[in-house]
Amino acid sequence: MTTTTTEGSNVTFHYTGTFPDSGEEFDSSRKEDRGPMTVNVGAGELIPGFDTALVGMSEGETKTFTVPANEAYGERDDNAIVELERNIFPDDFQFSLGEVVPLTGPGGSPFLATVIKIEDETITTDMNHPLAGKDLNFEIEILTINDTTAENSENENTDG
Repeated sequence: MTTTTTEGSNVTFHYTGTFPDSGEEFDSSRKEDRGPMTVNVGAGELIPGFDTALVGMSEGETKTFTVPANEAYGERDDNAIVELERNIFPDDFQFSLGEVVPLTGPGGSPFLATVIKIEDETITTDMNHPLAGKDLNFEIEILTINDTTAENSENENTDG
């Protein structure tokens, strides 16, 4: 066990995300139906700026930081506004502005798009992540740190 987070550590933490301009909360692990999150630092499970902020933290430490858009969900891409034929959706599909709809991309990979315009024959969607183009504030509290790198080396050196 280690008490400082390094790349490869499994870290359990609470977080709250807010928008820098308004202070409005957009996500939190402290909501009733949620709980702390556990990730492997540096494994690409988080947005890059968040992953980087975890390195060097200690158990029990709390940190507040801002992740710029380019280290979060990227900048908005105007080419990600796409008009789709309405007939690719089930006949009984009910659309509403601002609704997030599931789509399937090339190769079968799922992704979400936000409906921004509804017409008789087409639906215009924004395929940018809803947080694209936004700087994000986070407050994180490290609960536990497990150094998986050390555990893996120990397991490799034992005869079974």
